Amino acid sequence: MRKWLNLNPTKKAILVGIMTVVVYLTVVVLTTPALEPLAAVNAAFQLNAIVIIGMGIGIGLQVFLSSKSKLLGCKLNIKRKALSGNSGSVVSTSFFSFFSLVPLGCCGWWLYILSLLPGIVGTGVSAVLIEFSQPLAYLGLVIIFGFNGLTIIKLRKEMRLRKSV
Repeated sequence: MRKWLNLNPTKKAILVGIMTVVVYLTVVVLTTPALEPLAAVNAAFQLNAIVIIGMGIGIGLQVFLSSKSKLLGCKLNIKRKALSGNSGSVVSTSFFSFFSLVPLGCCGWWLYILSLLPGIVGTGVSAVLIEFSQPLAYLGLVIIFGFNGLTIIKLRKEMRLRKSV
């Protein structure tokens, strides 16, 4: 654990970004018993390459910014709402991106979730969520990078304040 704390922000960000992609693909493989693991991963990349890579980069960037600000001793005052919003957008992005894999035979476990969805949120909302799952996954990426953009702005502002003092 101590080695993790001593990693520089760039190495930490790359490691977390890679781990994000590995976790996503592991979920794809585990929830797709009908396909060979390589075929499931291939299908996931064919349909969701932007989402998979975007989540890895977005979460890696989030870790980089957080680590860099701590290294510089900055207090960005990032509220828990922002952090939970970013985490929520990561979860929703991956959740919606799995829906698009179901027609290919990928993520068969998600068929079970889809069958429960109308009972939870209603038929109309379920239809919209399923029909627009890909744009909703992209919207989640926009939110992830939006929070990162706000963090960059706050970090730059904090660094300018430190230089002027």
